[in-house]
Amino acid sequence: MQIALAVADSPAYAPSSGGPPPRDDLDPEATRLRALVDLAKEGDAEAFGQLYDHYVTGVFRFVYYRVGSQQLAEDLTSETFVRGLRAIQRFTWQGKDFGAWLTTIARNLIADHFKSSRSRLEIVSETIPEGTSHAASPEQEVLSLISNEMLFEAVSGLPPEQRDCILMRFIQGLSIAQTAAALGRSEGAIKQLQLRAVRSLAKSVPEDIR
Repeated sequence: MQIALAVADSPAYAPSSGGPPPRDDLDPEATRLRALVDLAKEGDAEAFGQLYDHYVTGVFRFVYYRVGSQQLAEDLTSETFVRGLRAIQRFTWQGKDFGAWLTTIARNLIADHFKSSRSRLEIVSETIPEGTSHAASPEQEVLSLISNEMLFEAVSGLPPEQRDCILMRFIQGLSIAQTAAALGRSEGAIKQLQLRAVRSLAKSVPEDIR
């Protein structure tokens, strides 16, 4: 996957008004990411580059399963981070973490793309990127029974919020809380969306492989 994003020449920004209050319940990786975000808000291009490295694969997977084209997914992923860099000073920790914030930007770009394009969405003959690896769950067992092409078609046929919920949770690897933040819904609503989406996807599994 070739996705380029120049951050070395990015303009410096004024220092932020301060990061989030310390959290004792954060794991070391979450603490590191928060520190990188605060540095990036102060104009640290290297910090933003590290954030890019951490989040780019998840964002790309989400976009790819929405648009079905590797080239277009790469372009929209790059644009997501460009817009994120331009707007990072406006990012706040209230109600949304950085990964969910980037996903919201990506969703808006995808929506803009489909509004401006009248071409029919087609499945392309490319290798669909693998999802993140977690312990097997009933939802993932359903997904594992569906081939890549079948999954693309099945997910594309879901109602918009169910589709995005499934992609964020099982392709991008966001948590329930992160997905709720990206979609602007409660965690309980996300759990219900996930359940309804998995039930719909299960119907896409041929009876002979269930």
